[in-house]
Amino acid sequence: MELRDIEIFLTLAEELHFGRTAERLRVSQARVSQSIKQQERRIGGALFERTSRSVRLTPLGERLRDRLRTGYGEIMSGIDEAAAAARGQAGTLTVGTMATQYQAIAAVLDLFRQRHPQCELRLREILPTDPLGALRAGRVDIGLLWLPIREPDLVVGPVLHTEKLVLAVACDHRLAGRDSVEMEDLGDYPVAFPDGPIPDYVWEAHTPAVTPAGRPIRRGLGVATLEEAFRATASGSVISPIGSDAAATRRRGDITFLPITDGPTLRYAPVWRSDAETPLVRAFVQAAADAQKTT
Repeated sequence: MELRDIEIFLTLAEELHFGRTAERLRVSQARVSQSIKQQERRIGGALFERTSRSVRLTPLGERLRDRLRTGYGEIMSGIDEAAAAARGQAGTLTVGTMATQYQAIAAVLDLFRQRHPQCELRLREILPTDPLGALRAGRVDIGLLWLPIREPDLVVGPVLHTEKLVLAVACDHRLAGRDSVEMEDLGDYPVAFPDGPIPDYVWEAHTPAVTPAGRPIRRGLGVATLEEAFRATASGSVISPIGSDAAATRRRGDITFLPITDGPTLRYAPVWRSDAETPLVRAFVQAAADAQKTT
C-alpha cells in the first residue's frame, strides 16, 4: 500500500464522504474511489459500507484505521523532523576561537564542512580577556573556550583540545637563560593580568592568584589582547604565562618562551547559549564528538 493510498484511506475514514475527502486532499473523487477499491481488492474485504446517503467503516475498516493511524503519524512526524533539520542545516554558523586555536580543531571544522556543505562556516577571534562577550552579544554561535565555564545561560560541550602553559619573558630577563620554570617562580615577578570582563574563576584556571607555596602572584600591567601581552613582556615590565599553541605561532626575537614544568593544562570545549541552540549548533557538536572518536 502506497503512502498516498494510506493517506486517502485515513482521510476518508475521518470524513466519511468521498467529495470532502477529494477536496481536502486536492485530488479527484474518482481518484479516491479508485484507491479505496484497490485497497479492498488487495486486502480481500470491504473497508467501507457505501449507500447513496452515507459512508461507514466496516469492522475490518475500523481495525485497519486504528492500526494505520499511529504508524502514519510517526512516518509524517519523521518526515517533518527531517525536513526541519535540513532547513536548519543551511545558513551560517559562526565559531569563535582564541588566537590560532582554530588550527587545533581543524579535523572538527573539516568534518562539519563535509557533512553540511550548504552551511557557511565563519571563524572569528575571541579575546581571552572577554571570552563570554561575543557569545552573549550573538557575534558568535559557538565559542571554543578554556574551562571551566560555569554560567547558567551557557552550555558546555566535550573537551576538544588541551595545551600546556609556557612563560613568556623578555630575552634579557633574568629567567631567560633557564631551560624551564616552575609555577613558584611566578611569585618573584609582576605578571600580566587580563584587562577585561573575564570571570575570576576562569582566569584562576589559567594563572592562579598564589603560587603552590601560597605566595601571592603580583598583578603587573593589565592587557586586553595577546599582542599587548607580548609588547608588555618584551619591555621587561611583566612576565606572561600563555598557551603553548600561541607561543608556537608567535615566535619573536625579543621574547623567550619557557616551559612551566608544573603549570596547569588548559582544556578547551565548545560553549554556546542555551537559548540559541540551533540544529547547526547541535550538528557542530556532533561533528566534534565524532571527530574525537577518530583521533
